[in-house]
Amino acid sequence: MTRGLGFDEVAEGQVFDSSMTMTEAHLVMGAGLFGDFNPLHVDDTFAIQSRYGGRIAHGYLTSSVMAAQIGVIFHGTAIAYLEHACRFTAPVRPCDTLRVEWTVREKSGKPKVAGGIVKFTGRCTNQHGVEVANADASVLVKNTVR
Repeated sequence: MTRGLGFDEVAEGQVFDSSMTMTEAHLVMGAGLFGDFNPLHVDDTFAIQSRYGGRIAHGYLTSSVMAAQIGVIFHGTAIAYLEHACRFTAPVRPCDTLRVEWTVREKSGKPKVAGGIVKFTGRCTNQHGVEVANADASVLVKNTVR
């Protein structure tokens, strides 16, 4: 994997996007990994009778899909992921393709770490263009050393 961007290489207003499909495997692995076997996530019979009409993904899976993109953007340059506040606005179902878009909202230089804090506003939509989550995040990132 090539080195990610440094603090000095991103600008306010810059947009990053990616997409991935939430598979059955994601739901099963999420339930097992975190021990969250809520029937809305793992029981078809139960979930069909719920307000959602079928199984839905764990909120933390959607949140993690969003956060992962920031990790890729700053691969090797991030010092710390400081904050991630996610709001869920619609259910995510198995086989939904999620599009994540992060916009750099603000940059704040931190000379002591030879970099600074990058603040983002994010939005996640499904294949129908429905927003399923939105988030704010901030990351402490060092400047580029190439």
